[in-house]
Amino acid sequence: MLPLKRLEKSNTKENLWIYILYLLQKKSIYGWEILDLIEKKFKFKPGRITPYRVLYRLEKNGFVKSKMKERRRMYQITKKGGEELKRAKGFYKEILKKLK
Repeated sequence: MLPLKRLEKSNTKENLWIYILYLLQKKSIYGWEILDLIEKKFKFKPGRITPYRVLYRLEKNGFVKSKMKERRRMYQITKKGGEELKRAKGFYKEILKKLK
């Protein structure tokens, strides 16, 4: 795999949690909607099951919470999730500063 392709993969599909938390800071979202929003906003398409696996782990670790609403499980970011997203953004900013 070419270096840039590997970088793109490791910063998109392999770290899907960042994109999910970003979307959830805007509004509560149900799982299936996340796939469409990621593809539209970030221009990549994760696997169909992967976002659900990521959401499960995020919820298990307290970064998101969910509740049933009209037969759909709606997800929203928690304070802990917001803090983690902020740290992730800071991490990327630091890397970009070092690459200047």
